[in-house]
Amino acid sequence: MTKFTDIFFLLGIAGLADAHGFLKNIQVNGKTYPAWQVGQDDFVKPPPVRYARKLKDNGSVPDFTSKDIICGAGGNVPAEGVIELKAGDKVTMIWDQWGSSHSGPVMTYLAHCANDDCKSFKGDTGKIWVKIEQLSYNPSANPPWASDLLRVQGAKWSVTIPPKLAPGEYLLRHEILGLHVADKRMGAQFYPSCTQIKVTQGGTTQLPEGIALPGAYDPADGQGILTPLWKIQQGQIKYVAPGGEVWKEAAPNANRAGP
Repeated sequence: MTKFTDIFFLLGIAGLADAHGFLKNIQVNGKTYPAWQVGQDDFVKPPPVRYARKLKDNGSVPDFTSKDIICGAGGNVPAEGVIELKAGDKVTMIWDQWGSSHSGPVMTYLAHCANDDCKSFKGDTGKIWVKIEQLSYNPSANPPWASDLLRVQGAKWSVTIPPKLAPGEYLLRHEILGLHVADKRMGAQFYPSCTQIKVTQGGTTQLPEGIALPGAYDPADGQGILTPLWKIQQGQIKYVAPGGEVWKEAAPNANRAGP
């Protein structure tokens, strides 16, 4: 490599190390499906088939009141691949890494793609995002924070597709919320990703009304977003993750019992 190429390569590696993490792979029924490979896929021609939408980098969403909060700061570009599975299947979300200092909740949502076509669906209008899984803070657990549990599990997180969910195409939106600098307005760090799935066998239950993204995450939310970690950990704030309650038709959490 030339001197300048070396410099750009090292800057790129340093940027990835300084940022925090991204969804790298998705596993279903023993098969691994690649998500967008940050730092690689932008340079591959023709673009490889991926099953999660493009991410700009592995940092947090710069402005979680913008449309970037839906699927990350990558333009919400539909992926080429769609993962086929059944209602009740377990999906394992595999991150490239996760740091121990970036504690917070882990949350997963579903949105039904209009006309069962995720390749033409953005998910940016209406209250369509339904929370199907969440763990946040449990002072009696080890580790207390869900994101730290994800790290202990090898940067992996399991999500069960609701057993009675009707067949169709859905966006599976999985995110970590880092609260390590959430003592200041807009300091909370959201790391969302969107995986495209097709439920081929299921029940007859449709998703209910959920939340709108952007819009549901309030920068002034003093229980879930504008929340200093130390105050939560000292019992001064009872932590409540943003995004509302988990859907009553969701499966039990596959990682551990809540909260």
